[in-house]
Amino acid sequence: MAQVDPPQPGEGMVAIAVTWAGINFKDVMQRRGDSGYADSYPVAPGLEVSGTIIAAGPGVPADSVGRRVCAVTANGGLAEVAVADWSLTVDIPDGVSDRSAAAAPGALTSAALLVDAFGRVRAGDVLLVHSAAGAVGRAVAQVARHRGAARLIGMVGAPSRVSAAQTNGYDEVLVRGDTTPEALRAMLHRAPIDLIIDPLGTAMMDFDLQVSGPGSRIIISGNAPGGPMAATPDIRALMGMGVQIGGFSLSALMARSPDLVAKAMRQVLELLRDGILVPELTTVPELAAVPGIHDALAAGAGQGKYVVDIAAQLPRAEARRASAGKV
Repeated sequence: MAQVDPPQPGEGMVAIAVTWAGINFKDVMQRRGDSGYADSYPVAPGLEVSGTIIAAGPGVPADSVGRRVCAVTANGGLAEVAVADWSLTVDIPDGVSDRSAAAAPGALTSAALLVDAFGRVRAGDVLLVHSAAGAVGRAVAQVARHRGAARLIGMVGAPSRVSAAQTNGYDEVLVRGDTTPEALRAMLHRAPIDLIIDPLGTAMMDFDLQVSGPGSRIIISGNAPGGPMAATPDIRALMGMGVQIGGFSLSALMARSPDLVAKAMRQVLELLRDGILVPELTTVPELAAVPGIHDALAAGAGQGKYVVDIAAQLPRAEARRASAGKV
């Protein structure tokens, strides 16, 4: 085990003493080497952190030090100290624990953006959400219901995932591969679905298009299977169908529209405080257990949102350094 100095914040950055860190599917994609998810290797994973600011770089208000915050990081969140962009760091309101706040920056913020800024969910809308048993699927259901969605249809990858999606709040849950587009259209009396949220790249594009209709919106929100994605239909075909297809990337928004991401993070923390968003949190007691969680997520067997208790490990870390004569 190597002893390294804590990272220092640069221009417009803060260093956060991490108390809790979230595990995100992006970590899995970085670990398995999916294209576009890491600039170089080795990479330190970790997208979501909560804790206290302990240092501020140039351009950051001096009174930021000591604030209890959560932040979305480019990398390195699964650590005792993480560096984050000040523009992507928000205060945790009273009534929200660090543990809950660690789930906010990635999964919950993505869900809020998908429902509001990208999906523009309206009262009475019907939604189809792929990977409905996961943490984002759960948050999408809760935020969409709060916005007035009338019907939520979830799709999962295996029968063993149906119960979790039902618990997440979906009215109907379908198993991928067991339901044809025609069967779903018949279930909806041939009415089109208003919004489809699909984190599976283009693997289900044909299915999505067949259950769409004039005015339907499809958002590709990830590429969970990995590998190259097929091309989307020609714009002339989409014009003929009256269907909109868009893409969503939290990482791209962090770079291009940090204010939009930070605004959504604040909204999510308010929803957590008010009990509207209720994530299913599973505590990971130590960093050594994280690779096993990655493996479970990659296999589609994860349960809820995993958050790592970083603060609980600090006494053990100090003890190890003391025994090595490095304190």
